[in-house]
Amino acid sequence: MERVSDKVIITVVGKDTVGIIAKVCGYLSEHTVNILDISQTIVSGFFNMMMIVDMKDADRAFHECQKDLEALGEKIGVSIKCQREEIFEKMHRI
Repeated sequence: MERVSDKVIITVVGKDTVGIIAKVCGYLSEHTVNILDISQTIVSGFFNMMMIVDMKDADRAFHECQKDLEALGEKIGVSIKCQREEIFEKMHRI
């Protein structure tokens, strides 16, 4: 059986406001989730960020982090989605 990767893709999209990166990164740091790569842009006032993170040492399960980050997004006015790397790749294959 193929092992599930610890890599997760996190996307954050919404109207730009102060503190989005700080709040998302703060949550990840609190739960020992390592950021491997991050890219962010702001276009016409809209914030878009994509992160690749490693959850190998996380103190919470993937589905718990997924729910927590979705709730954090609602609180700060953005959409935050988490997908396992394998799912993300399959969904975005051309």
